[in-house]
Amino acid sequence: MQTLMERLYGDADRARGVPATVAWLCEELGELAQAVRKGDRADQLHELGDVLAWLASLANQLGLSLDEAMARYVTDPP
Repeated sequence: MQTLMERLYGDADRARGVPATVAWLCEELGELAQAVRKGDRADQLHELGDVLAWLASLANQLGLSLDEAMARYVTDPP
């Protein structure tokens, strides 16, 4: 997913910067919460995709791997 986001939006994402990306991620998370409350599966799926895309963009800008971030759930889940 991170590779796809880099290919599609990498230059624009870096130009936008981390603070703006975090703001967009928070906005999309709010939209996901609203879709969950309303119960519309299609909207939930759409917003979940948006949250994942913005999260991948943020990880790319920070030089971090989402796979590495999730690795602890394999060996030592919280």
